[in-house]
Amino acid sequence: MTVIAGFIPAIQRLFGFVGFLDCRNKSGNDTTSFIAALVVVIAFLSGLLLSPFAAHAEDATTHANIQTSKGNIVVELAAEAAPATVANFLEYAEAGHFDRTIFHRVVRGYVIQGGGFSQYFNERPTRDPIPYEGDNGLKNVRGTIAMARTLDEDSAQAQWFINLRDNEKLDHRVTDLGPIYGYAVFGRVVEGMDIADAIGAVETGEGGPFDAEVPVEPIIILRVDPIEWDIEATPAE
Repeated sequence: MTVIAGFIPAIQRLFGFVGFLDCRNKSGNDTTSFIAALVVVIAFLSGLLLSPFAAHAEDATTHANIQTSKGNIVVELAAEAAPATVANFLEYAEAGHFDRTIFHRVVRGYVIQGGGFSQYFNERPTRDPIPYEGDNGLKNVRGTIAMARTLDEDSAQAQWFINLRDNEKLDHRVTDLGPIYGYAVFGRVVEGMDIADAIGAVETGEGGPFDAEVPVEPIIILRVDPIEWDIEATPAE
């Protein structure tokens, strides 16, 4: 019920639109007009309730603002689909772990990755790894945010990346030989995808312990804050 309540303003606007349709069809069959309007409402509600990002739409901590030296990126967090991952991300954010870190890996048209190193390539201390949630059904499509990890599926700690394109190869999948572990998606960009794309387009080279893919001019993650956000914010395109 709380989910429905959170969408009441949007529903009211939708009914206004339905009323408009009804007015436009006064000369026709009233029953046909009503059925058409009902179909629109049902389709709208179904889309909201089936979305893994909609279940916690009223929760003030299901969005976070990633403030960078190039601008802000707002992400919607999938707290129901990836509870451990979202809780982990928010704990690091609220502890200031991400403050003044960098995007240390940028691959044009692929991903931007950060959350682990300072501008001077000092690695930030981390807590114990979190359990793998890459099998939650969320895909590594453009605009999603996912956890970085080592070859061990249960090794994700603090680093994360934003997908700049659909990256199907990063998804969890099951084959005849068993599971192929992917990278756990735990949210999506709802504002600032242009900022992510701009970061993804910067010149890169060597830096710190890395031989390549490091921005020549450091891109700083100034801080990450849980925020309240309009439930009707437009997803990344």
